[in-house]
Amino acid sequence: MKKVMLDESEIPSHWYNILPDLPEPPAPYRHPGTMEPLGPADLAPIFPQAIIAQEVSTERWIEIPDQVAEIYRIWRPTPLYRADRLEKVLDTPAHIYYKFEGVSPAGSHKPNTAVAQAYYNAQEGVKRLTTETGAGQWGTALAFACRQFDLECKIYMVRASYDQKPYRRILMETWGGEVVPSPVDQPDHPGSLGLAISDAVRDAATRDDSHYSLGSVLNHVLLHQTVIGQEAVEQFAMAGEDSGPDLIVGYNRGYRAGWQTILGNFPADVFENNANPWSGDHCMDFTLVPGVILSNHTIDAANPALTDIAPTIFAQFGIPQPGSMMGHSVFSSTR
Repeated sequence: MKKVMLDESEIPSHWYNILPDLPEPPAPYRHPGTMEPLGPADLAPIFPQAIIAQEVSTERWIEIPDQVAEIYRIWRPTPLYRADRLEKVLDTPAHIYYKFEGVSPAGSHKPNTAVAQAYYNAQEGVKRLTTETGAGQWGTALAFACRQFDLECKIYMVRASYDQKPYRRILMETWGGEVVPSPVDQPDHPGSLGLAISDAVRDAATRDDSHYSLGSVLNHVLLHQTVIGQEAVEQFAMAGEDSGPDLIVGYNRGYRAGWQTILGNFPADVFENNANPWSGDHCMDFTLVPGVILSNHTIDAANPALTDIAPTIFAQFGIPQPGSMMGHSVFSSTR
């Protein structure tokens, strides 16, 4: 089976909230000025009340509004593919699958939360959303979402990307987004995601008709993305797999997908320097995001290190470890 598809009727009806299942509550967000824990009143100038409530909710399941579910049906459920030809090339007994979110109108997973955020803002009478974008994926998703609910959308795009990616900018503008280069007050600066966030938050906080929208990091964003995993659980069962993936690997800080690989190309160099000033915004360093590696096997290495990740993957896929590679498998069964 190369492709596993679900019926529209099997799109999840609720988002899964991980907060009730954490061993202890996460540390509170802190006000950048006072460093005191943030309260709902601090977030109200830039977020709708429904989103603030989701950010701190202790409910395990939160119902997906009908209007959001109706838009999800444009592209959901998304397919689960088995990469059987890659398995053959690697000569591995592993079953390799990938969930393809690129079938969304914006070409990524990001509309899963953009649509929800646009909906909740529209419900509260907000007329305009602001946001930042780096390469343009999140800006594209929010422009699409705002179009569905007749909201204005102002997007601050990292200046280097603004200049390098005119076609991404055109796509945002096609859905009605207003795209400007960031930083707005430093025309010679290449920009960064942090500066673009500052521009967007400042804009939203100083206008009564506007709110800010963020495409990563916060709990409500992760909540909305759980439709992906819920679908995948059902699809793995349909594919005859009795369990989910054994190993999930994320990027270390400072690393991300290359510009060529996200377009489907395979460059000759596996690793290359990325000089972009906003590189690493999607970091998954284990000291910052607990649980980067999720496994249904016990990690029993005495002192697991980042250098053990690649040898562990090689061992799990039955691929001999090159002699020059540092580290060892973190599982005793494959050491």
